[in-house]
Amino acid sequence: MMGSDWFGGHMGLAWLFWILVIGIIVWGISLIMRSQGSQEPRPKKESPLEILKQRYARGEITREEYQQMKADLGDDT
Repeated sequence: MMGSDWFGGHMGLAWLFWILVIGIIVWGISLIMRSQGSQEPRPKKESPLEILKQRYARGEITREEYQQMKADLGDDT
């Protein structure tokens, strides 16, 4: 009779314990994945020269202003 009590009682608790542990791990991983997925990707940081080129392309500044600002930034290309 003790054999059936061992397998029926204690082993059942062991299975319950491991199912609970695995469930908590899966729950924790899902929380982490959800929190990371909700973050928006960071926009690429543009260099000052790229911003200057965009402003010139949109017509916000004249060619002379563009060339002067480009020289001020130290880009001689």
